Amino acid sequence: MHAFDVLGDPVRRRILELLAEGEQSSGSLTETIRAEFGISQPAVSQHLRVLREGGFASVRAEGARRLYAVDAGPLREVDAWLEQFRGFWSQRLDALGTELARGKRARRVRDSQRET
Repeated sequence: MHAFDVLGDPVRRRILELLAEGEQSSGSLTETIRAEFGISQPAVSQHLRVLREGGFASVRAEGARRLYAVDAGPLREVDAWLEQFRGFWSQRLDALGTELARGKRARRVRDSQRET
């Protein structure tokens, strides 16, 4: 399965967001996803399987628990592919940063003039 097929599903993206916070048990993930998306435990397990098979998540056993973690390899591949498009938004973000700095500078000048 292609990386964007895996990431195209909002449930799988949410699971990855949760895993980005740190390793989590399948029970914890299932509880959160069931509450947010209203899907069954077997459906959550299926999404976890797709993430594992796609290389986006790893799992390890700790007694009876299964602990999941992000595997960054495929995400680096996605990031590398996105690199060719960064120019489309980098310049706009740089311009936004410049405008924000101008606004802060103008407020400082205005505030210092009020104090005098």
